[in-house]
Order: sequence, then structure tokens, then C-alpha cells
Amino acid sequence: MLSGRRSPRSGVGLKSKHPYGRHWPQYVVNTSTTPPSNQPVVFTASRWTRGNLFFPTRILVSPLRVSRVKGRLFGSNEESIAISQVASVHISTGVIWSNIVIESSAGTDPLTSHGHRKGDAERIRDLIEGYQAGAHTG
Repeated sequence: MLSGRRSPRSGVGLKSKHPYGRHWPQYVVNTSTTPPSNQPVVFTASRWTRGNLFFPTRILVSPLRVSRVKGRLFGSNEESIAISQVASVHISTGVIWSNIVIESSAGTDPLTSHGHRKGDAERIRDLIEGYQAGAHTG
């Protein structure tokens, strides 16, 4: 039922108004705060926010660094801060979107991004704090 294809007669004779008939699709959701591998977790800003229409900002969180990647017509602009150098993560939430400011303890300019969903902003903060806690204990 998860293949996305339905036979022409599926749902015929069922009295359910749901498009899948009586069978609801099953989805597996990973609720873990850390990803299973060392691959970075990518969070993309919404295209409906200022400055993100053609090239949305991406935040990449890995066990080693936090990066902000802003695409351009030719190439991209990338800034990163080592996980051990992250001093704080500020999240300001609006009605729909959130702004994220990741400050460095090294005194460099903070990474700023706007247009992320509230849940994504909180997950970014949780991943950074989890990686920092893991780096201090290991």
C-alpha cells in the first residue's frame, strides 16, 4: 500500500470518504535527537520568506560543525562554526517562521538565518546542544 500506486478498482465499494479507502498509509518517524550517522542534518528555509525565493538558506548541523549555506546564481556562500566554538543559539519565533542566530565563542560574526519552521529551529538547537554534550563527555 506504500508504493503510491492504486489499482483502478481500489476503493470501489468502500463507504469511506478517505482517499486511501479503509487503509491508512503507515509512516515511520524518527524521534531521536541525534542522527544515526555522521552525515550532516540539513534544514532549508522557506521560499516564502525574505531573501529565500530563488536560493533558500540551508543550515547544516554535523557532529563537527554548524554551517550556513546561501546559494547564489554562480556558486554559494558558506560560513561555519565548529561545534566546540558555539556559544549560544538564539531562536526568535513569529506566527509561522523563526529566526535563528548561532553565536560563536571565538568572537566571529554569528550565523543568522530566517524563515525556518519553529520545529526545525528547535531541532537545530537540540542537535547542537546534543553534539556539544557528546563532545564534552567523550
